[in-house]
Amino acid sequence: MPRTPAIQRHEWFAVAVAFVYFFCVLAAYYVLRPVRDQLSAAVGSTGLPIFYLATFIATLLLAPPFGALVARFPRRVFVPATYLFFMLGTIAFIPLFQLQDAIGARLLGSVFFVWISVFNLFVVAVFWSFMADLFDAEQAHRLFPIVALGGAIGAIAGPLLTKTLNELVGVSGLLVVSAVLLGLGVACMFALSRWSQRHPVAGDERREQRIIGGGFLAGALETIKSPVMRRMALLMLLGDAVGTVIYAFLADYNGAVNATREARIEFQANIDLATNVLQMLLQVGVTRTLMVRLGPQFPLALDGVVKAVMLALFAIFGGPWIAAVAVLTRASAYGIFKPAADSLYTRVDAETRYKTKNFIDTSVWRFGDVVVTSGFNGLRALGAGIGLTALVTVLAALASARVGWTAAHLLERARAQPRE
Repeated sequence: MPRTPAIQRHEWFAVAVAFVYFFCVLAAYYVLRPVRDQLSAAVGSTGLPIFYLATFIATLLLAPPFGALVARFPRRVFVPATYLFFMLGTIAFIPLFQLQDAIGARLLGSVFFVWISVFNLFVVAVFWSFMADLFDAEQAHRLFPIVALGGAIGAIAGPLLTKTLNELVGVSGLLVVSAVLLGLGVACMFALSRWSQRHPVAGDERREQRIIGGGFLAGALETIKSPVMRRMALLMLLGDAVGTVIYAFLADYNGAVNATREARIEFQANIDLATNVLQMLLQVGVTRTLMVRLGPQFPLALDGVVKAVMLALFAIFGGPWIAAVAVLTRASAYGIFKPAADSLYTRVDAETRYKTKNFIDTSVWRFGDVVVTSGFNGLRALGAGIGLTALVTVLAALASARVGWTAAHLLERARAQPRE
């Protein structure tokens, strides 16, 4: 049987544009991420529950209008409308930062932390929903790791731009750069929509004009009632538990060793740069091979094992080891776990693909942030040290491997079911 090429001839244009699209989306976020993260380092992990609670509330408030937008308009309308909203919101912070002395650095920083946290979840979730709507399951296994490379390179370019431009243009200039990158992403989305009209998914030739319909709370309801989506939500919560605990440890370490805002931004930019270089290597050398040959369940389980091993080592060594833990676990989360998890949504209907996936990737994620950071502070109040907290988190990582394996098998069995 002849081997299927990594990219077939008619797919090259779509893969190249999707690559650039994801580059722009993640570069837009990573340009601003070090600015956000230096605030959490300055405040420390004890302040994170308040930030994440505000982010969770903001995410819940945005979920109904997003659901209504998806229900009433075709994807060529609601996808760019979502990006336009975040472009305008980002630009709106420019005069606010110029009035920082009058507003107060802490208040403005807190609002900015919430905005960037919501911004990140929605722009990335919408991107992967669109990708799952653009390709079928077989294409997703071959192409998603390649498309994800664009995001990895964008996530490398973002911190580099921050390191280069931070002293020259300040935060206001970085906001402009981020908005422009999102605008380029919208242009890529329109190009992919035109390609989709010429190369529709088999059996769904009118997908570009389709109006999904349904209720604006359909995503939340489907998450509750569907056994598979409940597993996907639990998988998100377990992964978030691991990532958020590591983020809290890293924030405390950054705040302890770096006294100035510039030094904290530099530290976060270096962490992001190292993470995304490793993420790119994993996507090239590991993820695509596993997905094509063994299916998405293997990368999902591998990610949980990697996180468990790194946290166990952190429980032993502590201190500066958190930098290595953060780099490797984040690289695994976005280089191995994310392409595999997002490929599963090619096997569900359109309403689940956009509404339920978005609800899980935004509201469920930020709910997990609130619970995990509060629990983290609770363990610390009870006298639990770094080692014990890390070992507790190892259990969440191992549970993530198990749940990911099960969820993938359930959705893989839906291969023969027609897609809507």
